Parts: sequence; structure tokens; C-alpha cells
Amino acid sequence: MILVTELVLHPQSSVVDPQVQFRPLFDAHFPYVWRTLRRLGVQERDLADVSHEVFITVFRRWDDYDPLRSIKPWLFGIAQRVASDYRRLARHRREVPANNEIEQADVQPLPDERLAIRERQKVVRDALATLDDDRRAVFVLHEIDEVAISEIAEALGIPLNTAYSRLRLARADFRAAVVRQGGKR
Repeated sequence: MILVTELVLHPQSSVVDPQVQFRPLFDAHFPYVWRTLRRLGVQERDLADVSHEVFITVFRRWDDYDPLRSIKPWLFGIAQRVASDYRRLARHRREVPANNEIEQADVQPLPDERLAIRERQKVVRDALATLDDDRRAVFVLHEIDEVAISEIAEALGIPLNTAYSRLRLARADFRAAVVRQGGKR
């Protein structure tokens, strides 16, 4: 597998266009892509590989990007397609790991506060996992990434009213999933 950083660090290669300022884009948006992929159902153990796949696609499709538009919806669209391909693979289908969600210890919150935070995060991740891909994409972009519905519709190539409808349905599905898990609304 070619790492994105290899593409960037070897500008003498004929593959790399020196006009493209790819490294700053990668550095600035890698955390966003990582979080987005996690929200779209990519397992923790696969996030690095899938994130690199997103940026390889970004690198290859750079000419398709319109610099007059916000880059986050464009990145999200690519991340959504890569995550969808990832989930289609049989080895990634809704696998339930044996409680291997170990997060790095943080000395700030107390242990019971950390537990409560992790439980809330798990409720959100599980609720997001119940949404179908189309609704989840609109929900994550609007509710979490705070992207305007008009930009979402354009980035996903859907009519504006369809985007609003998917958001409304996703909100209802998300609330119902949280309630089923015993979480608060």
C-alpha cells in the first residue's frame, strides 16, 4: 500500500504535481477525516489505513475540487464513499470487538467522569451505526460538522429537499436509537 506521505515526500516522482499543495491539506484535515470515518462506522483498528485511502483518493481527484467551495464537504463525500466500500467488505460487517475500546488515560477528568463520557460516546456511535448510510451522511455533516444543508446537498449530489428530508428522518432515527439504548434524549 502506498502511504499518502510517500506521495508527498517524493516530489521528484512523476506522479506528484508540484503545483498541488497537498501536504498542508493533509496535515490540516487528517484529524477531521479520521473523526468522520470513525463516525461513519470504520473500526478503530482500520482508521489509519482507511484514512490514507481517503487521502490517496483526494490526491488522485485533486483536479475535481472546486477551490471556491468549502473543502470539508468534498472531503466528507470522499470519506463517505471510502467508508461505504470498507463496510461492504465481509470482514468489516458490524463486528463487535471484545471490549477493546481502550482510550488513552487523561489526568484531567476523574475516573467516573471518564466512564460517563465513554458511555455517552458509545451511545452516540451505536446510534449512528443504526442509521442508513444516506441519512447518516447528512446527519453527521449537519449536526456534528455543522455544514449547511445547501452545501451538503451539493456535495452529495442530491436535491435540497431530499437533504432536508434525510436530516429529519435521521434525527428521528437517532433519537429512537438513543432511547432504545436507555440514553437520554
